[in-house]
Amino acid sequence: MGTGTVRAEAADEAAERRREQRGWYFYDWACSVYSTSVLTVFLGPYLTSVAESAADADGFVHPLGVPVRAGSFFAYCVSASVILAVLLMPMAGAAADRTGRKKPLLAAAAYVGATATTGLFLLDGHRYLLGGVLLIVANASLAVSMVLYNSYLPQIAPPEERDAVSSRGWAFGYASGSLVLIANLVLFTAHGSFGVSETAAVRICLASAGLWWGAFTLVPLRRLRDRRAPKDATATAARAHGWRQLAATVRDMRHRPLTLAFLLAYLIYNDGIQTVISQASVYGSEELGLSQSTLITAVLMVQVLAVAGALGMGWLALRHGAKRTILGSLIAWAVTLGAGYFLPAGAPVGFFVLAGGIGLVLGGSQALSRSLFSHLVPPGKEAEYFSAYEMSDRGMSWLGPLLFGVTYQLTGSYRDAIVSLVVFFALGFVLLARVPVRRAIREAGNPVPDRI
Repeated sequence: MGTGTVRAEAADEAAERRREQRGWYFYDWACSVYSTSVLTVFLGPYLTSVAESAADADGFVHPLGVPVRAGSFFAYCVSASVILAVLLMPMAGAAADRTGRKKPLLAAAAYVGATATTGLFLLDGHRYLLGGVLLIVANASLAVSMVLYNSYLPQIAPPEERDAVSSRGWAFGYASGSLVLIANLVLFTAHGSFGVSETAAVRICLASAGLWWGAFTLVPLRRLRDRRAPKDATATAARAHGWRQLAATVRDMRHRPLTLAFLLAYLIYNDGIQTVISQASVYGSEELGLSQSTLITAVLMVQVLAVAGALGMGWLALRHGAKRTILGSLIAWAVTLGAGYFLPAGAPVGFFVLAGGIGLVLGGSQALSRSLFSHLVPPGKEAEYFSAYEMSDRGMSWLGPLLFGVTYQLTGSYRDAIVSLVVFFALGFVLLARVPVRRAIREAGNPVPDRI
């Protein structure tokens, strides 16, 4: 085979890889609107208000006969969605490893989640239970889809490209969230001009996120391609179906204790990140007394800055390594939450400053964690290991919302609830700092990048 032929084949392979990468970015573009408009901005305050309207004289609702303070209902639903995801994600990972057909599974999870999100248009009056059920289904579906989505990263990007590719994916997601939030802000603030009530405007914003999610999922489904499952992965998956796959993966990780150590650190600090994302709007509206328009503007600021932050932290990782860059972001998270405790009520300027700080570290800390973990995955076990990763990303992120909800239930103070999350970032920092990532990459059987 001539040199020219080899070069042509290499060029074709690179072009196909770029095409898949661009398609892969678009799932972040599709589903991030749910995380932004639904989970971060609208659903928390709105579902809380619906629950409060259905509460008894003491401020409690009674789902399944259990007394729950209305202000804690949203946080508990987030925790319940994570528990459901724990049961479903290993099934998705096992099926992907067994068949090599990730795309049909990705499509199923995405469209169940998009349908449940669109159904939030029906949330009004005293229907807090309907809102809770739809939230649980949508959140669990998103977690399952992310198992499959993330497992493509080692297949579509060589080691030297993964930090940049992962960061671009997050940047796409935050750009999408910014665009839709602008439309949401226009509709919400000028709802009277559009002939709809404020409540109807919120319901339209919630439902439109589901429609967006479903429409743009078509792009990755067209561009990503399935790979034949390796024989050893097929055999492993055949021996362990469903949730037993997680136990099998953890047993396999015992031979790679440093990969397991990274997952433990990530589980801790990401629990804090996910809780801040889901509870920040509740804190702003209920504790600080900020208007919905102020909250939307603040989250829009987070989205815009997160695009620059994800790309900027990707640039820092190329020069200082992903691990050091993540550790720096965890310090910034802890400082931001500590400052948030002292914010005066009714003063949006301070909230905007903190939102800006969160935006600069949010996308990068998550994108670099994903790319760093991709180096710790043994070849041929991408879906299996990313199922465990997604457990740490979303599947085990129930402790933070639970702590937040319980702290508020016991103290009646959202300030105490928000500052309690600092412990996740402090402990995560200590655990991550102790992981020798170069040795972990070698033990996983992967080449070690020049800077990591």
